Amino acid sequence: MPRFHDLKKSLCACGIALAAATCLPAHAADPAYHIVDTQRLDGNVRWDYLAFDAERHRLYITRGDHVDVFDTTEKKVVGSIPDTHGVHGVAFAPELDQGYTSNGLDNTVTIFALSSLKVLNTVATGERPDAIVYDPASKRVFTANAKSENLSAIDAVTGKLLRSLAVGGKPEFTAVDGKGRLFVNIENKNQLVAVDTRSLTIAARYDLAAACDEPAGLAIDASTERLFVTCHNQKMAVVDGNTGAILATPAIGSGSDAAVFDSGTGLAFSSNGDGTLNVIARNGPDQYLARQSVQTMRGARTMALDPVSHRLYLVSAEIVPPPETAKPGTRPTMKEGSFTLLTVAP
Repeated sequence: MPRFHDLKKSLCACGIALAAATCLPAHAADPAYHIVDTQRLDGNVRWDYLAFDAERHRLYITRGDHVDVFDTTEKKVVGSIPDTHGVHGVAFAPELDQGYTSNGLDNTVTIFALSSLKVLNTVATGERPDAIVYDPASKRVFTANAKSENLSAIDAVTGKLLRSLAVGGKPEFTAVDGKGRLFVNIENKNQLVAVDTRSLTIAARYDLAAACDEPAGLAIDASTERLFVTCHNQKMAVVDGNTGAILATPAIGSGSDAAVFDSGTGLAFSSNGDGTLNVIARNGPDQYLARQSVQTMRGARTMALDPVSHRLYLVSAEIVPPPETAKPGTRPTMKEGSFTLLTVAP
C-alpha cells in the first residue's frame, strides 16, 4: 500500500483540503455525504489503517509506534496500545474481548484486551505484517505479510501461531465473509486470492488484470459475496467472490488505499490520497455506479466505518510542498501539529 511517509504519486495529484461535498447525478433517495466535523489530534503525523469498535464507540488510529484509541462519543483519545513498531492495522474479536495490531517493523502481532486496553501477548508473524483481520468462523487472526509474501494464521483462543500460507505475491488487504473464507489482494500480481480459513489452503485465485492495476483496498458484502477492490488505475472492481467474475468497474479517485462496505445502506466507499471519498451504489442486479465524490483532505487515503451511525472516519495532515529550489522528485512533507480527524456522514 502507499505508505504515508512514502507519500507516493497519489499525494502529488490534485486535491483540495477541507471542502464541501460535490455530487454526481444520484437518485433522490440516496444520502448525500459531507464532512460534519474536523478535529486536530496531538502527536506525530504518521498513520496507516483505521479500525472502528462499534460496541464501544472507539476509533483505533495507528500512529507508527503506538495506536491511539479515540472515543467518538467523548471526542477524545482515551487510551493507547504502546510499542507497536511500524503498526499498520487493527482487528477485533469481540466475543473474546481481544484486539490485535500488526506491527510491520517488529514482525509481530500485539494482542490486547478490548475492555481494558491491557496488552496480553505478542506473537511472531511473517515478515512485514500489514493488513490484519479476525475470522469468526475459524476463530483465527490473519496477517498479510508483505515482505515474506504469505499469510500468518494465529489461533485467537490460544494466542499461538498456527502456520504461514504462501500466496504467490505481495498480499495487500484482506476481508472475510464470516463463513470460512478469507480474500486477499495480491498487489504485484493483480490477483484476488480466496483462502479456506479452516484448512488453511488456497481455494481460488482470480485474475483482475483486465480491469484492475495494483489492487489496494478491499471490502465485502458478505450477504451476496460481492467484493469491492480499489485499484490504482482509478477503478473499483466489483468482483463475484464465488466465480471471480468482474461485474462492474466504477471510477474512483487516485491513490486509494481503503474500501469499506456499509451493509446498512448497501453503499461501498473508496478513500483516496488525492483528497476524495467515492460513494458507490448498487443500481440493479450486479450494476454498480459512482453516486458521489466527497472532497475530504489530500492524503486521507484510509478510513473506518461506524456501521450504526453510518459515519466514516478519515485522517490526514497538511502537506507542505517542496521549495522551488528542491530537486525534481523531492517529496512533500507533512506539517507538524496538523494531524486531523475527519468525520463524514450522510
